[in-house]
Amino acid sequence: MPILIRGGTIVTADEQRVADVYAEGETITRIEPTIDPKSLPRATEIIDATGKLIFPGFIDPHVHIHLPFMGTLAADNHDSATRAALAGGTTTVIEMICPSPQDEPAAAFNTWHTLAAASSHCDFTFHQAVVRFDALARAQLRELVATRGVASFKVFLAYKGALDLSDENLLALLELAKELGVIVTAHCENADAVAFMQKRLIDAGHTGTEFHEPSRPECVEADGVHHLATLAELTGAHVYVVHTSCESALQQAREARARGVNLWVEAVVPHLVFDKSAAERSDFEGAKYLMSPPLRAAHNIESLWSAIARREISTIGTDHAPFHFATQKSLGRHAFTAVPNGIGSIQERVDLLYTHGVIAGRIDLCTLVDAASTQAAKLFGLFPRKGTIAVGSDADLVVYDPNFRARFTREGSESALDYSAYEGMERCGRASVVTLRGRIVARDGSFVHDASRAAGGRYLARRPTH
Repeated sequence: MPILIRGGTIVTADEQRVADVYAEGETITRIEPTIDPKSLPRATEIIDATGKLIFPGFIDPHVHIHLPFMGTLAADNHDSATRAALAGGTTTVIEMICPSPQDEPAAAFNTWHTLAAASSHCDFTFHQAVVRFDALARAQLRELVATRGVASFKVFLAYKGALDLSDENLLALLELAKELGVIVTAHCENADAVAFMQKRLIDAGHTGTEFHEPSRPECVEADGVHHLATLAELTGAHVYVVHTSCESALQQAREARARGVNLWVEAVVPHLVFDKSAAERSDFEGAKYLMSPPLRAAHNIESLWSAIARREISTIGTDHAPFHFATQKSLGRHAFTAVPNGIGSIQERVDLLYTHGVIAGRIDLCTLVDAASTQAAKLFGLFPRKGTIAVGSDADLVVYDPNFRARFTREGSESALDYSAYEGMERCGRASVVTLRGRIVARDGSFVHDASRAAGGRYLARRPTH
């Protein structure tokens, strides 16, 4: 059914203007100051956006949905996670494929793709994690890029003996990525330093969640960014630092870019609203807030927001990695090292950015769109199909009510997770209507269920662009 959105303020990464948007089929076909409904097909659904904002569908560049991790599986599946994404205005997710070193890359891709294709309600694509780099893996990675639309890899400079690569293999992978035009996303810490600090703390009897941050302090993350940048400088590869949490890591990224390294920076929303005191809460409540890199000292929050405002930080994701508090986080009651890491945020992201960014005066609306949609599309080979409002782009649109006020609650979430890290926090703004390729998929902060329709998400094959 064609859709006409009338009277709203269109917001892109570069401008704001009042105009009408018309979508027919799956794409935007007209953007004009005024579109007369009488000129349109009778079946056109008209959405009054007066007093509201019209955003391009948001893109989350960093989610985990199918996630085998620390002896358990993430609480969401592709059905619940993508319902939550759409309810919050996110129409495309880039999921991390995270196999074990025993898995072949091609088999891992097929597993994740099969699961997502069966039940994703929003559009999706993948970063392919590389946790082995033997001859078979090298050949399969080439094939995935050439035939399956993979255009980004993921590496871990953390999780010693489980997910990390040797420098020899990391350099070889970066050379391959440079040859293929693939961007390499990276979790930047120092795997040996983290393992050393964890053992020291546990041996001393420091087992509580308050010791998670001291086990992987800011200097360890900054060292990881410096190390990645050095290897990228040697190879000429394009790299992207995920979930940057602190000023010292940001400074390493700035210095690398100043000397010509092709490096981009991502922040994730938990680091923008929580400090490390959340993970220090008593009675094991702090386990709800364990993620890696950890929540940091409060001064880092303003550093991150300032870098977003200056567009030094390109993207804002979630690192959505939900684990139930009652049955999964509790596996680490004896030691913080056994708590599954992650904070579920896939539905809350945009409203948190609007509340703590725009309403708080830290960023403007165009920067919100740039960081939460446009830059992800440009960096990962989706632009201009995704990430903007333009004739010919997919009709992924978010009609956003800036005057909505409420509180975040677990009951208001589509996620399967048994708690909300944001419970009771102020919520300013809400997606009134969300469209995916011209089809309404969410209203008033809730997924639109349609029993007659299969999951409507589509895999987005991409071409390397770097």
